[in-house]
Amino acid sequence: MEKQTIGFIGTGVMGKSMAGHLLKQGHAVHIYTRTKEKAADLLQQGAVWEQTPGDVAAASDVVITMVGYPSDVKEVYLGEEGILARAKAGAYVIDMTTSSPALAEQIYAAAKERGLFALDAPVSGGDVGAREARLSIMVGGDQAAFDAMMPIFEAMGQNIVHQGKAGAGQHTKMCNQIAIASGMIGVCEAVLYAEKAGLDPTTVLKSIESGAAGSWSLSNLAPRIIAGNFEPGFYVKHFIKDMTIALDSAKEMGLLTPGLALTKSLYEELAQMGEENSGTHALYKRLKRD
Repeated sequence: MEKQTIGFIGTGVMGKSMAGHLLKQGHAVHIYTRTKEKAADLLQQGAVWEQTPGDVAAASDVVITMVGYPSDVKEVYLGEEGILARAKAGAYVIDMTTSSPALAEQIYAAAKERGLFALDAPVSGGDVGAREARLSIMVGGDQAAFDAMMPIFEAMGQNIVHQGKAGAGQHTKMCNQIAIASGMIGVCEAVLYAEKAGLDPTTVLKSIESGAAGSWSLSNLAPRIIAGNFEPGFYVKHFIKDMTIALDSAKEMGLLTPGLALTKSLYEELAQMGEENSGTHALYKRLKRD
């Protein structure tokens, strides 16, 4: 494949690894993140620093964003000096942030007016999936744009599925977060129960992770809980953001999601305990408190 110039905006816990894979594929990568120091490793690997998201867009054939909140997405795409205002004609813009489906549709329409190709492509797999290029990538937008960007996606993930029109990727990610939300309560409660029963949680995990209770969260996050490691693969504050988007979208569709509502309330209490920058498995601390 012809090596393209790729812009990457947002090189945090996951974005750093994702941009790194693109560099290893031989692409020229131009980056921007709010704190330049956090991009030092990528700059040492050959990434080019730009002063603004608009500057990244102006220098790139493909622009990928992995930022924090829908408000950040809106700012970097739709601002006067943002991505859509500065991107080259015919460029591809791919938002891999977990964001609002309605905003993804808005960006798609605005991009189309400017002769740009927009995809919403949120991911799942956490810091481990990002490091190992094993992310699940769920994509919304035109089929032709998806096909053209498949080599880019393949550099970062393995399970890559075109879900439908603009916004479909974000709706799919909401399904993912809803499934994780109630499941995380179960993972934390299972570890706490094992401890209260006087069992070795690690030995218990050997029995239950390969049976009907098995899940990615159980296999990957329960060991971190047991080890007392609550470093973020995905931040509590960002999970609360995701659950808020999912609840708002569900409400718009007239859908009842009581498990999601309960989980969000527990995570909000966890954030009030000062754990907003911990990993999502820190929910264990909130449940243990009672």
